Amino acid sequence: MDDLFDSLPGSGSSYTADDIEVLEGLDPVRRRPAMYIGGTDEHGLHHLFAEVLDNAMDEAVAGFANRIDIELAADGTCSIQDNGRGIPTDPHPKNRSLSALEVILTTLHSGGKFSGDVYTTSGGLHGVGVSVVNALCDRLTVEVARERTLWRQSYRRGEPVTGLEEAGRVSNRRGTKVSFHPDPEIFGTAGFRSARLYRMARSKAYLFKGIEIRWTCDPSLVDTRTPGEAVFRFPGGIADYLEVLLGNRAAINARPFVGNASLADETGSVEWAISWPADGDGYVSTYCNTVFTPQGGTHESGIRNALTRALRTYGERVGAKRADRLSADDVAGGAVILLSAFVRSPQFQGQTKEKLVNPEMTRLIENAVRDHVDHFLAGDPESANELLRAALERYGERQRRREERETRRKTPARKLRLPGKLADCSRRESQGTELFLVEGDSAGGSAKQARNRETQAVLPLRGKILNVASASADKKRANQELKDLSQALGCGVGNNYRDEDLRYDRIVIMTDADVDGAHIASLLITYFYREIPELVHQGRLHLAVPPLYRLSRGTDIVYARDDRHRDNLLESHFNGRGKVEISRFKGLGEMPVAQLKETTMDPSSRLLLRVEIPDDDRTRTLRVVENLMGRRPEERFNFIRQHAGNVGELDI
Repeated sequence: MDDLFDSLPGSGSSYTADDIEVLEGLDPVRRRPAMYIGGTDEHGLHHLFAEVLDNAMDEAVAGFANRIDIELAADGTCSIQDNGRGIPTDPHPKNRSLSALEVILTTLHSGGKFSGDVYTTSGGLHGVGVSVVNALCDRLTVEVARERTLWRQSYRRGEPVTGLEEAGRVSNRRGTKVSFHPDPEIFGTAGFRSARLYRMARSKAYLFKGIEIRWTCDPSLVDTRTPGEAVFRFPGGIADYLEVLLGNRAAINARPFVGNASLADETGSVEWAISWPADGDGYVSTYCNTVFTPQGGTHESGIRNALTRALRTYGERVGAKRADRLSADDVAGGAVILLSAFVRSPQFQGQTKEKLVNPEMTRLIENAVRDHVDHFLAGDPESANELLRAALERYGERQRRREERETRRKTPARKLRLPGKLADCSRRESQGTELFLVEGDSAGGSAKQARNRETQAVLPLRGKILNVASASADKKRANQELKDLSQALGCGVGNNYRDEDLRYDRIVIMTDADVDGAHIASLLITYFYREIPELVHQGRLHLAVPPLYRLSRGTDIVYARDDRHRDNLLESHFNGRGKVEISRFKGLGEMPVAQLKETTMDPSSRLLLRVEIPDDDRTRTLRVVENLMGRRPEERFNFIRQHAGNVGELDI
């Protein structure tokens, strides 16, 4: 047995009490920085800035400061100065040889935020913030102006290199200034990014209405997104922030849901600003004691619960079906939510404070916000109805995705089901294939004969499809034409879209060259824009341009798209002379197969229009679709009144 143990790896090395290390002072921080700042990458580097700025903000929130100055120098040194009370410089009672300032900067778990007597609410909790910054910087200087005296002390990698020195008398200055430079031994060549510091400073100013933050950046570090100088002061608080985030985007609700409330038993307060963009592109940003909590937490759960239960109650009151089944994702999904809570004794997940975990905050914030949500909904029934409709659509979409997942689990080897009306192409891979969407069986019959069977498929649709911009989720799920179209495409809709399952390379809307055809085309475009926007953004959606007229003189035959094109051809092609026979097509179903193929389906001679939405025009496009195809007839009426005078001819 002794031989067996002797043969184990490492059996020859000793392990005694002498091998046990006790790290003292700030050594643990330099040995394991990730434990305190989350890592030594760019995120951890900028956490140093956040720790010092949080201390300055705590002074402001406590009511002792109203200005913070931030400066980023060319060598990467960052300075943050407040006009608060200043860190105490008198000797610490437990160690009279050290000032309170030096204790705070060199000792973990030291500070004035444990008892709650100095700060009612604060972002710092553990007394490790500024001492960690000191440990991870190759140089740090702190200046404190108290009682008309300026004090200064310098540090290097957590160790003082000077004593606390009196730097003169000052009459118009108070507060603390911390200048620090990250240690290259810890962070390598990485340095502060001015744009990131700029955004962090601006977000702090939004969170506390009484603060003014002044930003200065060396010209060598300024980029296109960061000015050299700026002053942040936002009297509206996070309501101003919401306005900036929304920009010109249209919203479902007529006015933002903005407010504030005190928590029960004077344990804190909460402020919120919420809107629901019409494009459904949501954003959630939560804060506790001005500290950004990117992973949310119990304060976010509280406001989501308040929104959900209030909208459920409203839906039941107006008789909406399935309103009681709405979840927080249905109600808050797609919303821009800004939430700022001030809590007396917050509990964060880890030193980097990315998540609030106080269990009681869910209930406290829900109770504080719930009545305000009820009043918001009751005060604007039109917006409330739109929010309810959007939430029920998300519920329907969520149910549909769940049913599809269950179907895939139950029948993993099921065969692809295609609609019976689809005349599919023979090519197996999607590259180079086309799906023509035509109106009615008559046009479908002609198109099937005129197509290239290898690469072109035809799906006849019955009349005008459902307007998905104004239809409920239940109606969309029950509509057979939409089901057929979805099955033919094979790629799913909405959040369930899978590009790799798309069965065709190009989708072509082919309708008659008249008003009814244009209406059907607009309904189909609306369907793709609302349900499968990826196809539009990828440039896969096209409009066929069938001719409206056939012009002939002897064997000379040309086709005209519309009345204007016909008149131009008569003047230019036929030179305005001779008898030209003009025939108008009643529809695609009435065109001879050879002519349909030549003019509309043959890639060598047809004309296709690609449906595109420029990146810089998406907000306007969304607004136009909502106004012309949405649920509000008054918007369409206003559009008609504004543009009726521009109509030269009517096809009726």
